[in-house]
Amino acid sequence: MPPRPGTHADWPSAIRPEVINAIRAAGIDRPWAHQARTAEHALRGDSVVVATGTASGKSLAYLAPVLSTLLDGSEEPNGRGTTALYLSPTKALAADQRRAVAGLTAPLGTGVRAAVYDGDTPVEEREWVRQYANYVLTNPDMLHRGILPGHPRWSSFLRALRYVVIDECHTYRGVFGSHVAQVLRRLRRVCARYGSSPVFLLASATASDPAVAASRLTGVPVVEITEDGSPRGEVVFALWEPPLTELHGEQGAPVRRTATAESADLLTDLAVQGVRTVTFVRSRRGAELIALIAQERLAEVDRSLPDRIAAYRGGYLPEERRALERALHSGELLGLASTTALELGMDIAGLDAVVVAGYPGTRASLWQQAGRAGRTGEGALAILVARDDPLDTYLVHHPDALFRQPVESTVLDPDNPYVLAPHLCAAAAELPLTEPDLELFGPATEELMPQLEQRKLLRRRATAWHWTRRERAADLTDIRGAGGSPVQVVEAATGRLLGTVDAAAAHTTVHEGAVHLHQGRSYLVRQFDLDDSVALVEEAAPPYSTTARDTTAISILETTTEIPWGDARLCFGSVEVTNQVVSFLRRKLITGEVLGESKLDLPPRTLRTRAVWWTVTDDQLEEARVHPQALGGALHAAEHASIGILPLFATCDRWDIGGVSVPLHPDTLLPTVFVYDGHPGGAGFAERAFHTAARWLAATREAIAVCECEAGCPSCIQSPKCGNGNDPLDKRAAIRLLTTLLAGAPEQPPTAE
Repeated sequence: MPPRPGTHADWPSAIRPEVINAIRAAGIDRPWAHQARTAEHALRGDSVVVATGTASGKSLAYLAPVLSTLLDGSEEPNGRGTTALYLSPTKALAADQRRAVAGLTAPLGTGVRAAVYDGDTPVEEREWVRQYANYVLTNPDMLHRGILPGHPRWSSFLRALRYVVIDECHTYRGVFGSHVAQVLRRLRRVCARYGSSPVFLLASATASDPAVAASRLTGVPVVEITEDGSPRGEVVFALWEPPLTELHGEQGAPVRRTATAESADLLTDLAVQGVRTVTFVRSRRGAELIALIAQERLAEVDRSLPDRIAAYRGGYLPEERRALERALHSGELLGLASTTALELGMDIAGLDAVVVAGYPGTRASLWQQAGRAGRTGEGALAILVARDDPLDTYLVHHPDALFRQPVESTVLDPDNPYVLAPHLCAAAAELPLTEPDLELFGPATEELMPQLEQRKLLRRRATAWHWTRRERAADLTDIRGAGGSPVQVVEAATGRLLGTVDAAAAHTTVHEGAVHLHQGRSYLVRQFDLDDSVALVEEAAPPYSTTARDTTAISILETTTEIPWGDARLCFGSVEVTNQVVSFLRRKLITGEVLGESKLDLPPRTLRTRAVWWTVTDDQLEEARVHPQALGGALHAAEHASIGILPLFATCDRWDIGGVSVPLHPDTLLPTVFVYDGHPGGAGFAERAFHTAARWLAATREAIAVCECEAGCPSCIQSPKCGNGNDPLDKRAAIRLLTTLLAGAPEQPPTAE
């Protein structure tokens, strides 16, 4: 990407002179055009989303009007005056923004009193924040669990609330985004109780239809600013496909060198040359593993270098995260292997390169991660290392799908009853719900209220519904969509808490025999206590990693929409999925070679969710020359590949969705392939797949057809989480089956996207 010149403008006249002077003291003489326009709309009282490139100065676009307004309010008799609330998806980003605000407001005296209020804030500081801070930086989790349930203690802050800043709003997608949308509606309702109606200021990486997504998130009309006036340094972007090895995996498939090993080599080479680099990886274990491999290889070159490489991920204790953030800011660290915790708008200026270990699931995330390098306007290097995966393989062979396509639409569904119901209970606990309130929470609310009464969660008295139970209503749901209490990872010998794992991921990551990585050290899980949500581990150094295997069955509850594709049918509706983790594989660390499989005895878990599915007829199978003995393999291969490709069309991760293929399903009485949302009630991904089915399945067929393997491999039709050991699979029959299916696809999508 070549350099881009910038376009300057002037701050609106309502921006206070001392704020402009503080901005100039920070080295910015005039605002970029998008910053000035955002400030103008904010001061006018318009909710606005600024959706421009990484490092385009979005923070300053909302800080200028916010700081000016806070300074105006500080002159009021009560000394606190106007207030503002900042929401970020991560604690790290809120802490980083607090540092940025402190530097900018130092010349302004005490007119702006910014403070972080999250789970890491000491109890003794929280009362000061509630009483005196006028710019509170927090996250949606704390708003949901702490601020809104305790709103009487926040009454003076909420009464004066003028602005709500929502940073990195493109991350609020799927189930998490749907929960946050309802938390924001609860915030608006409580604010109205105190007589305030805050303006929403949203910042996002470049996104498709940002105003539509922002309005769906907040529930209010939003103006969009998308023309980026900032300059940009040149970025050299490399697509890197690891080579095939001499090893063979399941069913004799060829195996590529892992993206983890390849990325660790790149991080090592860049560190040796003094190139400051962040390597982004999708899993916590992957971040630990890349850092560990790079440290070992750097020790062979220069004994001073391993200490300048570290891992960064969620699940660390607060003091560990803060120490790593300080080391990164100071330059003490030369390289970091990180999960998406550092993807967001943290100021890590000074980086020269970014390595992305595996496509992160969306183009928005890819550009966000690549944009972490070269943030001072200098040139930068970005490398996408492809995993042995259908989508990654498709992208490195079809670069136009990355570089010539717009970023995805943000998918969220606030009307999901599994999301909406607990927030109605939480709202009723905050303030009794009345008839006029129901419209605020969406059209599904009226139907849900009688159900909540029948379950004795709410009781109607006179003109309002009341929360009836002693426990906290806010504890009914985890807005991250994990469900259940996090599992504590405890060192058996000492009783020391190492960290936590989400309940939803625990069966696959901390089962007995699993390898758990933490701070560069590896541990073996000796006991997984389901009742107490505790995994007991002991330090070990096994020469392998572990991968869980599961089995899945599915039944149709309701078909919402059904359309013909020639003789085939494409459907969308509600399903019940029964899933059970049954075993785990041990794989060599560097090569990924399978060393063995061990059985597990874990209980099944059921999930009611939404799915897209398609059926084919006997005539179509005959036309596609798919014989009965090849049918299971053809369906299974098409299912795996379609799951792998779907993140290109819906803002999801492969691990957010699941699939089942059946040669004769009892509900359809036909060969059927299902792809479903892996969250209760659905997350909008399967619905998006339904609306883009022709393009999605065409890309699926193409991904299988262009793969250079003979009979199927992880780059096209094998899945790393297949409970059947990737058997049966039939690559050529899957291509013929998808060709016949697509021949009957309608020219137009079933509904507008």
